[in-house]
Amino acid sequence: MRRPVAYGLVASSFVLVTIAVIIAPRQPSVARTSTVTIAAAGDICGQDRPLSCKGTADLVRSLDPTVALALGDNQYQSGTLQQYLDSYDLQWGTFKAGTRPAPGNHEWGGSLIGYTAYFGSRVLTSGRPWYSFDLGGWHLVSLDGTCSRTGGCGPGSAQYAFLKADLSDDDHPCTLAYWHQPLFSSGSTHGGSASVRPLWSLLYAEGAEIVLNGHEHNYERFRPQTPWGQAAAGGIVQFVVGTGGVGTYPFGPAEPNSAVRITNTKGVTELALSPNGWASSFVAVGGTVKDRTSGTCH
Repeated sequence: MRRPVAYGLVASSFVLVTIAVIIAPRQPSVARTSTVTIAAAGDICGQDRPLSCKGTADLVRSLDPTVALALGDNQYQSGTLQQYLDSYDLQWGTFKAGTRPAPGNHEWGGSLIGYTAYFGSRVLTSGRPWYSFDLGGWHLVSLDGTCSRTGGCGPGSAQYAFLKADLSDDDHPCTLAYWHQPLFSSGSTHGGSASVRPLWSLLYAEGAEIVLNGHEHNYERFRPQTPWGQAAAGGIVQFVVGTGGVGTYPFGPAEPNSAVRITNTKGVTELALSPNGWASSFVAVGGTVKDRTSGTCH
């Protein structure tokens, strides 16, 4: 179900250094009648600290999802290829073939060169760090929330144009998008990032169900809402899952529509995606489920 929305922002041009221009095809799809699972977290491995993300890597392996989503800042400090090989590759790298990542601001510390060298052309569309794929009855979109480095996230930007065309071209009943910086957050370290609101607005207008983010090193789930933070039964459910391993951040006052807030816990969000709905669990390292919820597709 599409909703009317309009915004007017202008973005600058975007250049990605030393990356080949490649059009990445959508990943092979699973039958639309199938229920599939994903496991997701961001802020994953510390520099030269492979043990920092061992617990969540072991957890993902035990959950055995159809696909794992790495929600950005996957490898500190600046996501160089050597840093990926020294930490991430030893842990989350064991299921690299089944991982569909997004970049974070720390990957941009290395101009995404290490990120794209490690994950390859499948994380790019026309040489740029966004792409989409189909999984069961769901359409998934990986975006880049470091808007200041991508030429902006608003109308007139390459990423906005990609997302608008991608969503218009898709006919799946259910949509999930993910990137690093959340629009909404009760975290006191970074908080929310208004620069991604245009992407949220496109997703909301097209009836998307779920947005996954990291950036704040904690877990937070929001009730369905509009891009302007108004509670709405048909709104998007946003999860912040910055709990992949590199430490935790505190919360400030709760934002409107914040349903659950958990800190001092490493873990991943597991989502079961059925043809017409979804069910989520936040699973802590060790296997304890800290939060559960579910919803239907719009």
